[in-house]
Amino acid sequence: MTVREILAAKGNDVVTIGPTSSLQDAARALAQHRIGAVVVTGADDKIVGILSERDIVRVVGEQGAQALSQPISEAMSTSVKVCGERHTVNEVMGIMTRGRFRHLPVEHEGRLVGIVSIGDVVKQRIEDVEREAEEIRNYIATA
Repeated sequence: MTVREILAAKGNDVVTIGPTSSLQDAARALAQHRIGAVVVTGADDKIVGILSERDIVRVVGEQGAQALSQPISEAMSTSVKVCGERHTVNEVMGIMTRGRFRHLPVEHEGRLVGIVSIGDVVKQRIEDVEREAEEIRNYIATA
């Protein structure tokens, strides 16, 4: 199973935000869309960072509620790992596990085409295992 197949099932919508928007704007977008991270894009629509719920909690925990007025660029992660549509579920799981993050933007030819979360990946992996188990049961029943 590949990232392309995950995106085909869940869609390619990605919530993006600019680096000069406030952390409060980002928190509002996360709540409104019921997501855990936003991709931060620059003027050329290139990925310049990613901001997760954890990033916001960390900054507010360190600086207090007034931190919500600062720009996203002060709190976002700038070393963003990405994957391609041809990456497998197992490859993506490895990238997320090694990097200790839960959201992975998907690029195709340098363009943002989607995002996968650990929930998307785990859901797909469970479906794969259940399908394989059913195939084995059917094989045994007909052997």
